[in-house]
Amino acid sequence: MSAAGKSGAYGAMLEEDPDQTYENVLAEIQSFELPIEATLRSVYDDQPNAHKKFMEKLDACIRNHDKEIEKMCNFHHQGFVDAITELLKVRADAEKLKVQVTDTNRRFQDAGKEVIVQTEDIIRCRIQQRNITTVVEKLQLCLPVLEMYSKLKEQMSAKRYYSALKTMEQLENVYFPRVSQYRFCQLMVENLPKLREDIKEISMSDLKDFLESIRKHSDKIGETAMKQAQQQKTFSVTLQIKQNNVKFGKNMYINDRIPEESSEIVLKHTFEEEEENEEEVLTVQDLVDFSPVYRCLHIYSVLGDEEAFENYYRKQRKKQARLVLQPQSNMHETVDGYRRYFTQIVGFFVVEDHILHVTQGLVTRAYTDELWNMALSKIIAVLRAHSSYCTDPDLVLELKNLIVIFADTLQGYGFPVNRLFDLLFEIRDQYNETLLKKWAGVFRDIFEEDNYSPIPIVNEEEYKIVISKFPFQDPDLEKSFPKKFPMSQSVPHIYIQVKEFIYASLKFSESLHRSSTEIDDMLRKSTNLLLTRTLCSCLLNLIRKPHIGLTELVQIIINTTHLEQACKYLEDFITNITNISQETVHTTRLYGLSTFKDARHAAEGEIYTKLNQKIDEFVQLADYDWTMSEPDGRASGYLMDLINFLRSIFQVFTHLPGKVAQTACMSACQHLSTSLMQMLLDSELKQISMGAVQQFNLDVIQCELFASSEPVPGFQGDTLQLAFIDLRQLLDLFMVWDWSTYLADYGQPASKYLRVNPNTALTLLEKMKDTSKKNNIFAQFRKNDRDKQKLIETVVKQLRSLVNGMSQHT
Repeated sequence: MSAAGKSGAYGAMLEEDPDQTYENVLAEIQSFELPIEATLRSVYDDQPNAHKKFMEKLDACIRNHDKEIEKMCNFHHQGFVDAITELLKVRADAEKLKVQVTDTNRRFQDAGKEVIVQTEDIIRCRIQQRNITTVVEKLQLCLPVLEMYSKLKEQMSAKRYYSALKTMEQLENVYFPRVSQYRFCQLMVENLPKLREDIKEISMSDLKDFLESIRKHSDKIGETAMKQAQQQKTFSVTLQIKQNNVKFGKNMYINDRIPEESSEIVLKHTFEEEEENEEEVLTVQDLVDFSPVYRCLHIYSVLGDEEAFENYYRKQRKKQARLVLQPQSNMHETVDGYRRYFTQIVGFFVVEDHILHVTQGLVTRAYTDELWNMALSKIIAVLRAHSSYCTDPDLVLELKNLIVIFADTLQGYGFPVNRLFDLLFEIRDQYNETLLKKWAGVFRDIFEEDNYSPIPIVNEEEYKIVISKFPFQDPDLEKSFPKKFPMSQSVPHIYIQVKEFIYASLKFSESLHRSSTEIDDMLRKSTNLLLTRTLCSCLLNLIRKPHIGLTELVQIIINTTHLEQACKYLEDFITNITNISQETVHTTRLYGLSTFKDARHAAEGEIYTKLNQKIDEFVQLADYDWTMSEPDGRASGYLMDLINFLRSIFQVFTHLPGKVAQTACMSACQHLSTSLMQMLLDSELKQISMGAVQQFNLDVIQCELFASSEPVPGFQGDTLQLAFIDLRQLLDLFMVWDWSTYLADYGQPASKYLRVNPNTALTLLEKMKDTSKKNNIFAQFRKNDRDKQKLIETVVKQLRSLVNGMSQHT
């Protein structure tokens, strides 16, 4: 109960029973319950006389307690006195005991000094032992940590960084938690990140050195890989040749270009090389130390930074790929430039293939395929650009062989190379172009060195030499010697060179993984190009050369005839190479017929042209006296020389096909007739006498006699004489002076002078009229001359009227 509550309660009790209330207050005071302030306050505050009454009650209570204490003391006094007496009795004994105890204590103290010293020594030893035990325990706990850390230092010194990282993991996961409370452990823990960074930097430095090393040595790696691929391919091809020889019993090449014996030697040599090189076969691991890549990959894997390492490696390799794919500007000049380019690329991708197969995730197949596709596009563009500068077929062929080896090598490593073989078909066309240019020079040299005379043979040995070079069959030549082949020396040379061209073209088709049908088609197409374009062009250029005369042109026509006949042997030659029958539906035929036919036509046309030019040269030597009164009585000298020349030339033409000789003869006669006609009608010729006409008539008669002598056999009747019919009718008209008949019958089919043109007759008649006037000054005084002059004027008028009528009609 609170103090306020108690005070109120005591106030109420005083009003009812004051004596009982004071008893209760005293009882409470004696109970020692503190505080008693509230109790006393209730006594003093409630009633005015309460204090006094309370004091009385309190004094009475004290007196009662004193009486009780007195009784208690009286009751225990005797015992107290007895106790004091006992104490007094034992005091002397206590003094004596004290002395004894003191003496005993002194003796014990003196006796225990050594024990105390020994005890302290023992205690100290025990403490030391305990400390030593504790130290040993702690050292045993720390020693493995220190040993592992020492091992870590040794691994770092020995550059065993992957093992060092594993040791770090053991330290962090196993050993450091045991001694984490020690300061040296904290220092070690703080040092580990720095060591990891050092390892990353060192391993990255090693990787950079590795990348630089393989960049420098990629050509050596590629050269070794390509050499191995070439050796394997050579072995396979040689073995296949051996099997083919066993299967067919002979070489498939015509004329034993690669004899069976030589193939056996090649096979034996190949086996020997295989045995010699068997122990020397080097792999990419032998040439390159890949340990920096493995270490760096493992280190970054342990450090949890594998992705960063992969990205860095791929980025750097892509940069190196771009450098490798960048060709030198003069790469196309030598085969070594191409070889260096290919070996570097092969070396690059051989390394990537090795990394792909020996590491997991550093490079992926998708990454290498993407890198290869990028590289392949660049390679094709580079080869397409640089190969276009190649003009030497040998260089193009070596380039093709390098591309094949390059493709076979990378195909062996799983890279797709179909686009490279497609590129080879483009280069094949370029190779054919370079071959065509080269053979154009060869053909030109052959034509320059030819004497354009039939090949003479004096004995059978010479005959066999020619036959071995060119397929010519003539039983008459085999019977007796000496004789001559109809063709000149250029024909067998050209035939041999065409075969050489086929061989050269075949070289490019080898190793292209194409069927025999495709190879046969390629050979025939390239040979057709050689015949139709190169050889034909060389023949046409030869024919048009100024120094080629008629005799040479005749021999060229004969040569083309024999070359055309030899085309079937060239087809057999290709068939023997490819084993593709000519009866196959899609087999391309050689265009020899059209090629040599065009050349012959050109030569024939050139013969006609040169023959006409020669005629013009003779005609230009004509020196007529157009004012002579009487003819010389014999033909002009220039014309007789011309006829003799034509006779000798037409004798040479007997070796030509009949129609060619006949056409040439007819063309020559027609041109001679035209030239003579133009001589009469020349505008610069102003006057002509009857004597000159008679002399001219003598020359025409010689021409007609030449035409009737059949200089070239095969003409029917007087066909050749018709070339001079225009001159003959014109001269007959003037010789007999039969103008009335001419004018009367003009335009009639049966006219005697049907081929005399009025304009031509008028021109010649006017020239004769002017001559009559000049030479006959006194003609007007002679009746016959006057009549003749009048007749000429009358005929001239009639001819002019006739000509004008023809012009109006036209």
